Amino acid sequence: MTVLEVTGLRRSFAGLRAVDGVSFTVGQGEVVSVIGPNGSGKTTALNLVSGVLRPDSGRVGFLGRDVTGWRPERLAEAGLSRTFQNGRVFGNLSVAENVLIGLTSTLEAARPLARWRNVPVLRWASLLAETAVALVEPPSVRRESAERQAEVSAQLDRFGDRLTPRASDAAHTLSYANRRRTEIARALAASPALLVLDEPTAGMNPAETAEVLEQLLALKATGQTILLVEHKIDLVMRLSDRVLVLDAGAVIAAGTPDEVRTDPRVIEAYLGKRRTVARP
Repeated sequence: MTVLEVTGLRRSFAGLRAVDGVSFTVGQGEVVSVIGPNGSGKTTALNLVSGVLRPDSGRVGFLGRDVTGWRPERLAEAGLSRTFQNGRVFGNLSVAENVLIGLTSTLEAARPLARWRNVPVLRWASLLAETAVALVEPPSVRRESAERQAEVSAQLDRFGDRLTPRASDAAHTLSYANRRRTEIARALAASPALLVLDEPTAGMNPAETAEVLEQLLALKATGQTILLVEHKIDLVMRLSDRVLVLDAGAVIAAGTPDEVRTDPRVIEAYLGKRRTVARP
């Protein structure tokens, strides 16, 4: 089953073409990584896939539906969760509360008429209904809240003593690595069909990177579908089923890690073109 199908995506900024005709697929249970030099268009491509940006042209298909131009919250409800290159936790909320936010799209009792939120004329009825149940808090909402709290605990347990003992701590008190772990836990909370990770180990030291790699390998073993952008090539090569290489916004290579590792175009993109020196 194809989870994500990207066809001919293009996006320009003031005449600069950041993404130029990018196409690729992600199959169910696959880990597909996007790599390339700085400024190659990796994060822009993820932003187009996840609804942060709208493409100038091209198509994004997700679970068999055309989702091109969908807003991030609508994609989240459809089963796409992501993290960001620059960590985005809510510093004044606790670790558990940050993860709980990731479950918003799964709420039913607390979000009556949620489908109406996408209908401009009716969205206010949905908001009023949510306000009413929040004030009254009927038994169904209390049961749902208890279930979601249990799910939060399960996600924190995934990261062991890195997060579980800190569940009540404000996120701004965490180390940088634990903030990144909190963001990953939040993205995983809703059991997404596709997990999109933008440089999840950025700023981590080798030991922290190795620990996150093992956690991602464990996720992969459960069948989690992942689209990854990462600069740490050793991590990419060990984790990925397929690798897509961008340069100047365009795909220059795609294949298995071993195929991409030895591709002359990839070597040139990272190291520059080899120059021959004329001998006298």
